[in-house]
Amino acid sequence: MVLTINDLDNIQQQNPELQYELRQGEITIMSPSDFFSEEVGLDFSYYLKQWVNAHRLGRVTGSSAGFIMPNGDLLAPDVAFVKAEKLKISPRSYAEVVPDLVVEIKSASDKINKLEKKLKKFLDFGVTVAILIDPDEHIVKVFRSNSEVEILTDDDVLIIPDLFPEWELKIIDLWPEVFE
Repeated sequence: MVLTINDLDNIQQQNPELQYELRQGEITIMSPSDFFSEEVGLDFSYYLKQWVNAHRLGRVTGSSAGFIMPNGDLLAPDVAFVKAEKLKISPRSYAEVVPDLVVEIKSASDKINKLEKKLKKFLDFGVTVAILIDPDEHIVKVFRSNSEVEILTDDDVLIIPDLFPEWELKIIDLWPEVFE
């Protein structure tokens, strides 16, 4: 049985404490992130949102924002950016737009290959840049259509000139501080 967004909405109303994605007619229940991964995602969002807001470039969302893809899938990346000209007003429902940037942060229970597959699907839909942050390995992978994967480590700086000219983020700044 192939499910639709209306089916998903009905299930969501019955189970408001859960988060879902709809992929090729099948519902996936999204488990909560571990604390460390959530902190990494929040920090990435914070750094990006400051830049985006200061330059009035568009919208940055977190893991609860759903995007309806051209094939009807409803996906929720951990962090997303949509250019202002594509989304002039924030919808009160799911955004029927392909984000320009999506970010997935590996949680303790995630499998890298599943996350990479999801990011490649986003690229197929027209996302400009897809990023995988792996806190376990201190690696950031940057995916673009028709390009090799760029792998960044703690000594590197993330730049995304195709979307955010002059924005920079030191990879080392993604990892939560250790309080002594």
